[in-house]
Amino acid sequence: MREPVDLRRQRILAAVQARGTARVRDLADELQVSVVTVRRDVEELSREGRLRRGHGVVRSTLPAQEVPAREAADGDRVAVVVPERHSYLTETLHGARTVLEEAGVRLALHIAPQAAGAERPLVERALADGARGLLLAPRWNSLAVEEADHGWLSGLEVPTVLMERRPRRGSAPHVLDSVCSDHWYGAHLAVEHLVGLGHRRVVFATRDDSPTARTLRSALAEIADAHPLVEEWAWALSTPESGPEGPYTADETAELPVLLRRTGASAVVLHGDVDALMIVQRLAAEGVRVPQDCSVVAYDDVVAGLATPPLTAVSPPRAEVGRVAAELLLRRLRESAPGPTRRVELLPRLMVRGSTAPRE
Repeated sequence: MREPVDLRRQRILAAVQARGTARVRDLADELQVSVVTVRRDVEELSREGRLRRGHGVVRSTLPAQEVPAREAADGDRVAVVVPERHSYLTETLHGARTVLEEAGVRLALHIAPQAAGAERPLVERALADGARGLLLAPRWNSLAVEEADHGWLSGLEVPTVLMERRPRRGSAPHVLDSVCSDHWYGAHLAVEHLVGLGHRRVVFATRDDSPTARTLRSALAEIADAHPLVEEWAWALSTPESGPEGPYTADETAELPVLLRRTGASAVVLHGDVDALMIVQRLAAEGVRVPQDCSVVAYDDVVAGLATPPLTAVSPPRAEVGRVAAELLLRRLRESAPGPTRRVELLPRLMVRGSTAPRE
C-alpha cells in the first residue's frame, strides 16, 4: 500500500531535523522510495521553508548545535531507536528532540528495519559510540518477538525509557521506565462518542501487530462487553497483513461491509489512520455512505483529518509522549542514585469531525 505524500514528507522532515543533515540517497533507502520521489518532496519542503537543499544533501532549518560533535563531553549523547516506516512515532520523535536539544544533549537517531530483533544491534552500536541513555520503541509486532527482546533489554546498563511500549507485568524488563498513551481511555472515548450518538451495534476493525494494537483490541472488547447500551459488537482485522498472531475466525478476517451487514452495525472504530482511509474508500465503493449509513471513528489521528469526509479520530498525545520520555531520561542521567521505576500514562483526546453523526 502506497504511503500518503503528506505522511512521507513528515517522515523526511523528522529524519532531517533529528540529524541536522541527511543525504537524499540515504533518505530514499530508508523510506524505500526512489531518489526522484525524495527530491520532489525535498523541493516542496524547501519551498515551504521547512528544509534547506544542497547538492545531494538536505539540511534542517533549525539552529545547529553550537558544540561540535567531536568536542562533546561524556554524558551529553543519547540514542533513539524507532521502527522504520512508522508514522505514528514521527511526532513522538519531534517531542523528544525538542527537550533534548533545549538541554544541550545530542540525539543519535537509529531506524530499525522491519526484521525481528533489529533493535538490539542498533542499541549495541549506539552504546559503543558512547550513548549514555536510550529512548526505545521496539516494533514488537508479535508477543513472541517482544519476549525474545526481554533478556537483553533487562540487561541494559544505561538509563532507558520505553516510548509507547510497556512490557507485560512480571516480565524481565517490567522494571524499565516507560511513557505511554492510555489506549484504554482512547477506546473509551471512541465507544462513548458513538453510543452518545445513538449507535448500539458497533464493529471494531483494528490492527493486531503491535503492543498498541493488542492493547486497543483488548480495551475495545472489555468496554463493549460491559457497556449497557451496546447491543452487539464484533472485531475484525483492519487488513489481512495487520495480524501476525492468528489463527483468526471467519468473522475476524471478514470484509468489513460483510461484517457490517451481518451485525447490523451502524458504526465502526478503525485502527490505524491509513487503514481507516482505505476502508472508508472501500465502503464508498460498496455504496455505504459515511456518516449517513455508517459513522466512523479512526484511531491514531496522523492523517485522519485529510480524509473525505474528515474522520473523527482518537488522538493520542504523540509529541507529549516523546517530551515526557526525554524529560524522564534526562532526570535519570542526572540522578546521583537510581530512583524508583516510573510508568507514565497520558490521556488521548477525541477530535470530532465529519465522519460521525447521530444514528438515523
